[in-house]
Amino acid sequence: MGGRLLKKWLGQPLLDISNILRRQELVEHVFGSAVRRERIQRLLGGMPDLERLCGRAGSAMATPRELVALRRGLELAPALREGLLEGEGSALGEGSAVGDLASRIRPCDEVASAIAQAIDEEPGATLEQGGVVRPGFSSELDEMRAITQDVRRYLAEMEAHERECTGIRSLRVGYNRVFGYYIEVSKPNLRLVPSDYERRQTLVGAERFVTPQLKEYEHRIFTARERAADLEATIFRQVCAQVAAASEGILSLAAAIAELDAVTALAEAAVRYGYVRPELDEGDRIVIRDGRHPMVERVLGEGTFVPNDAHLANEDAQIIVLTGPNMAGKSTYLRQVALIVLMAQVGSFVPASSAQIGVVDRIFTRVGAQEDIASGQSTFMVEMLETASILYNATPRSLIILDEIGRGTSTYDGMAIAQAVVEYLHNRSQVAAKTLFATHYHELTELAAHLPRVRNFNVAVTEEEGRVVFLRKILPGGVDRSYGVHVAELAGLPKAVVQRARDVLADLEREVDGRRPSRRRGRRPPPAEQLSLLTSRPALMDELASLDVDALTPLEAITKLYELRERAKKD
Repeated sequence: MGGRLLKKWLGQPLLDISNILRRQELVEHVFGSAVRRERIQRLLGGMPDLERLCGRAGSAMATPRELVALRRGLELAPALREGLLEGEGSALGEGSAVGDLASRIRPCDEVASAIAQAIDEEPGATLEQGGVVRPGFSSELDEMRAITQDVRRYLAEMEAHERECTGIRSLRVGYNRVFGYYIEVSKPNLRLVPSDYERRQTLVGAERFVTPQLKEYEHRIFTARERAADLEATIFRQVCAQVAAASEGILSLAAAIAELDAVTALAEAAVRYGYVRPELDEGDRIVIRDGRHPMVERVLGEGTFVPNDAHLANEDAQIIVLTGPNMAGKSTYLRQVALIVLMAQVGSFVPASSAQIGVVDRIFTRVGAQEDIASGQSTFMVEMLETASILYNATPRSLIILDEIGRGTSTYDGMAIAQAVVEYLHNRSQVAAKTLFATHYHELTELAAHLPRVRNFNVAVTEEEGRVVFLRKILPGGVDRSYGVHVAELAGLPKAVVQRARDVLADLEREVDGRRPSRRRGRRPPPAEQLSLLTSRPALMDELASLDVDALTPLEAITKLYELRERAKKD
């Protein structure tokens, strides 16, 4: 029940401050006492799904064991209420969130008592197996059970009586599913069979008979079994009907227990992972200190995740343009801000050292790359459709997360679209939502110079001995490098591809700076100082230039080097 409710809360976060604060109060109450929290969790561990069980009983689909589980759950309600109020005494006034929740945990004693009186503590798995109704509940049922349960004793007594009357010591009274109860006499003793024995079955070495007395008893047995089954089914249906009649109270209790379960889970997470209670207001500022991603930090392990601050405000820092290298943590940062806001408006504590959240009306996201080929929509088309939906529906109270825009088309087209989106969000008062915009278009950092509510931030990196080290720290300002070739190298692209990419990148960067080197395809000519070493040996140079160095093994490379040296000496 609590799991379903928590999922609903996450899908439908609160907009009303008073409701958020009420839920926070409940989380704070459980969070504040380890004894209280442990007791509630222990009791909730034995709580069945009352909503489901009540529904099954109301629709006459419940099994006997499910009714017992329902009864046990109802019997836990008073202890749960006491656990919630443990240590509070009369400190909780009327109208407090904790007092209201405690008042909704109302035991359904009549239903629990009805089930306890009628249904056995350990019933059969199904109604057909019997043993469902508790002994002593119905005198008629007890009588029918007595008849069926005394069969062995009765047959043993009849067998002894018939042996004595007939003098047949091998006489046996038994039961067969096809022929029912019988008296079996071996063929050598058939002459001793009384006249009132009625032949029922012939075997190879014996005959089976019945007597009027045995036939009467057989009828009583079968009738008792059928009657007992009918009585058990009737009583069971009556108990289910009593549960259905009290379903409103049971479902109300279930809703209160589900809420207690959900807030206890939020409190346990806050204790276990070091969350704090956020401050919420009707303002337009989002200020987070040492924020963390609640899922990524669990994967990385304790103390490994690098926390970061966030500051968004409609009046001075409405749009954050976040630049930085690939794999540096831009996407994680965007998502953690959105998740902290979502958790705060659910009523949860949040992964940060402090947080002040101005309630947002919606969280819009444009992240990832996907396509819908069945309807003919490319990746870029889906991206644009998502962006259009955001721009048409966002309000100044919204939070927008944009993780790259315009990457699915040409560089200049994409950059133009991205810049136009930023300007639209900044300049249209009816859309001016708080926005986190991660991008590799470094040119967008120039927007902060003429758009007063745009701020530039970047994810810090450093280079050590030719290696890029990601610091995972968000700092003011923009960057002009993405280190994409470095990421390609980390991914394991062939060395020849990585080196060629570096060469092409250097060409492009010089071209942007106004220096236009040769753009012919293939390997660029070596610098002049390198050519002068081999200008007198054109054949040797051609052979050297044609070598596929990346394809040579170390041994082959050394052998080839010795061979070239010997040829150079001869020349």
